[in-house]
Amino acid sequence: MLRLLPASLPPASALIVIDLQRAIDHPSWGVRNNAGAEGNVAALLAAWRGSGRPIYHVRHDSVEPRSHYRPGQPGHDFKPEATPVTGEMVVAKRTNSAFIGTDFESILRGRGVSLLVVAGVITNNSVEATVRMAGNLGFDVFLVEDACFTFGRKDWAGREWTADEVHALSLANMDGEYCTVVRAADVLRAANSPESHETLPPRSDS
Repeated sequence: MLRLLPASLPPASALIVIDLQRAIDHPSWGVRNNAGAEGNVAALLAAWRGSGRPIYHVRHDSVEPRSHYRPGQPGHDFKPEATPVTGEMVVAKRTNSAFIGTDFESILRGRGVSLLVVAGVITNNSVEATVRMAGNLGFDVFLVEDACFTFGRKDWAGREWTADEVHALSLANMDGEYCTVVRAADVLRAANSPESHETLPPRSDS
């Protein structure tokens, strides 16, 4: 596993945006952290689109009748900051990991992708499940901590954890073993470096 973010990202570096759908704004989730996460996701998407690197949107298609993520509900739609554009692949999942019940791994392998930059929600749920499995599968994973967010919760002993605490603990459980935790500014610097653009194939308008 790569421990440090490359100074310039390879052309096949993929951006993975997980479950950033309108359902995540429902007040039943409680208090969240990282209010600027969507803005960072939008900036990452713009950088990837500008360079022609691959983008994958993971969409949760819940099978739970009362879930706001269930297809047909308004919450199933992508948030405006993370709406796919033509040519960007959507990977539909029904569990917390994007690799369970999907052909996501074979898609990435078939396209020569080995480095993943991950953003989205929820840090300690679908993001963590996907990152852990990606790391176990041998991908080089960089998790953008300020392009993810989560919510406060109560544990089994009745202790209340803030969203920032839950987020930090989840990151600590992943960093160094399954991924490297990074910040959006560093990823954008690597994505936009002149050396990085020099390695990209020519764009085609056809």
